[in-house]
Amino acid sequence: MGNKNKTISFRVNEDAFETLREIAEERDISLSAVFRDYVDTLVAHDGQVRVVPEHELTAGSATDADSPAESFPPKVEVPKSFVREHERLELEAEHLREQLDEYKRYVTALSQELEAREDEEIIQLEDLDGEETEEEPFRLG
Repeated sequence: MGNKNKTISFRVNEDAFETLREIAEERDISLSAVFRDYVDTLVAHDGQVRVVPEHELTAGSATDADSPAESFPPKVEVPKSFVREHERLELEAEHLREQLDEYKRYVTALSQELEAREDEEIIQLEDLDGEETEEEPFRLG
């Protein structure tokens, strides 16, 4: 079976959100990338990840003897084609949202026009099909 991505969703207070956004801006990555990096690190170390302030990390944590040469946060190279495809999909999604808004406006305009015509007598074709004529049917032959 293929590797399917799952979505994790949770809430944080406004202060924590702003702090996370500042971290993302400082690293010049998206906010979701901050979480993906954390989750990837958590999975890679079997849940044995400890979040420490950066000044403690630079002081040389003696408990982190597993990977002293690795920098934190871990860096991942992303192919330009992936970034371009992501940008293309974002543009396409924006275009589809615009189209949806346009169709909604069109439906609203048609609904308003229909409401304005309620004064006029409108005969539905379905209603005409149900009416029986009292005339005798014609016979050929």
